[in-house]
Amino acid sequence: MPYVTRNADGDICGLFEQIQEGFAEELLAPDDAAVVEYLNKPLPVSSVSARQFRLKLRRSGLLDQVKAWVATQDGETQDAFEYSGTFVKDSPMMVAGFTAMGLTTQQVDEFFVAASQL
Repeated sequence: MPYVTRNADGDICGLFEQIQEGFAEELLAPDDAAVVEYLNKPLPVSSVSARQFRLKLRRSGLLDQVKAWVATQDGETQDAFEYSGTFVKDSPMMVAGFTAMGLTTQQVDEFFVAASQL
């Protein structure tokens, strides 16, 4: 039976086999709904292939806008966009690009999740 720790919203954010004094002292059954939900929560998507990234840009109607932005950037950024095999969500180029496109953090997360499924 796991000991759990919870975040400020009351959601489980960690499981432990043994009590963690002052940190994880709540004991739950392994089949408790909150434990099952935590264990089956999808992992965050931190990167996608170039193919997935470009397909999602195209399907979102952002490809031309992104290409125009990339064309205004330095040579290394242009090369990275053109030749990268993987696009990492929190890389400086990606953060700058999504900021320039006006996307929120949630929209970027949703973009990467959707791209990962292509």
